[in-house]
This record gives sequence, structure tokens and C-alpha cells, in this order.
Amino acid sequence: MLTESQMDINQVLDKLINFGLNAGKNLLVAILIYIVGRFIIKYVLKLVAGILKKRNVEASVQTFLRSFLSIILSLILAFAIIAKLGVETTSFAALLASAGVAIGMALSGNLSNFAGGLIVLMFKPFKVGDYIEGAGVSGTVQEIQIFHTILVTPDNRVIFAPNGALSSNAVINYSKKELRRVDFSFGVEYNEDFDKVKTVIQRIIDADQRILKEPSATIELGALNASSVDITVRVWVKVTDYWNVFFNMNKTVYAEFNKEGIRFPFPQLTVHKAAK
Repeated sequence: MLTESQMDINQVLDKLINFGLNAGKNLLVAILIYIVGRFIIKYVLKLVAGILKKRNVEASVQTFLRSFLSIILSLILAFAIIAKLGVETTSFAALLASAGVAIGMALSGNLSNFAGGLIVLMFKPFKVGDYIEGAGVSGTVQEIQIFHTILVTPDNRVIFAPNGALSSNAVINYSKKELRRVDFSFGVEYNEDFDKVKTVIQRIIDADQRILKEPSATIELGALNASSVDITVRVWVKVTDYWNVFFNMNKTVYAEFNKEGIRFPFPQLTVHKAAK
């Protein structure tokens, strides 16, 4: 016959076993909820992306909405898992509410980034695919997410720029307009004939089909520097042709000036010898 102490030990063991079984069951169900939940979230995001694309919603809006929806669905999944693990959701919500002020202060930067993302979507200073410069960074906009805008630089670096900084600072959008002006300054020696130099440059411009006839090109005497006469040249091109025209023009001018005998200047210093 069992003694009273043995009966107490058996009861404790039974409770521990029951607790372990229930906890293990809840843990397995929680894991199952997580796996199924992640699958559902992935499916919903894919479905929403398809609908947005089918309705021709702007790419920047698509990336922002997908990012926002992903965070909301992940929070719902987290609450479901916490509830299944036996944590009282009402007390958990109260705990979050009591910590809301502290969290809000800690995340004030992210809240401003979220607001900045909404401002970018509403006023559209730039969109996905634009090349921009602002807040100390520059690159092509790849995505506009809930807190950050992802830029890709010409040398293939990825920059995560805070939306708050981009919405509250000056941003240069190089892709906003279809046309862009290319500016050059070519230095020649003082004894060169300006009209001859202008004729050679005009011939180079006329031969390049990427340079637009309207607005017309500008070729003027820009400055009389210490060692050179600087010729200012301004031409208009499509945005997509900017860098190709810029580099090709420099190369062609260098070759044609040498061919025509137009000399480039070198720094010079005139020394006067004092009379004895």
C-alpha cells in the first residue's frame, strides 16, 4: 500500500507528464501554424502582386504595398502562435500597450520613414526605375519599401536609403524629364581662331544623330583663363543617351582637334626679369 508521500510524488509526476504532453502538443501545433502561416502569407503576397500587376499599378506602389502587407500578416501570424503556446493574448496586448510609448520613442525614426514612404507614394518625386540623387546617396530606384528605398548604383552596389530622409531633403531626379542637357568646356590656346574651333565643334555635333536639333546646340566663348580660352558647348539629348554622348563627344573632339591642328593649352607662367 502506497504511503501518503508516495501518492504526492505520483500526483506531481502525473501533473508534470500531463503538462509536458500538453506543452509538446501546443508546441507542435504552433510549429504547424507557423509553417502553414508562412505558406499562406507567401501565397497571399503572390496573389496580391499578380492582381496589382494585372491592374497596371505603378511599380513603386506595388513594392510598398507588398512590404506593408507582409509586415501585417507576419504580426497576425505571431499573435496566433503566441496564443497557441498558452500566452494570454489580452495580457500580452496590454503589455504591448504599456510599452507603446517606449517603443514609439525607440522607433521614431522608423515611423518617420514610414510617413516618408507614404509621402513618396502620394507626391511621386521619384518612382521605380528612376535615377535619383539625394540625402547623400545616388542610384537607380529598385524598390520603395515601407521604411526604405532600395537604390542600385552604377557599379552595382545596393543602398538602403531611409524614406524619411528622401522625403524631407532635396532629391534630384535625373529621369523625370525625357531630355537632358550635356555641358562641355573645351580649352584651346590663345592664338587659335575661335570661328575655326566653332566650325569643327559644330561639324562634330551635326554628325552625331543622338544630339537633338531642337533645342539647338550652344557654342560660345565661355571664359578667358590664365592659360586657355575655354569654349562652352551645350547640347540636348535624350536621358538614355546622356553618358554615351558625353564620353563620345570628348573622345571625338580630342581626335578632331588634333587632326585640324587645334592645340590644347598647357599651364604657362610668364617670368619677367627685372632690369639691373
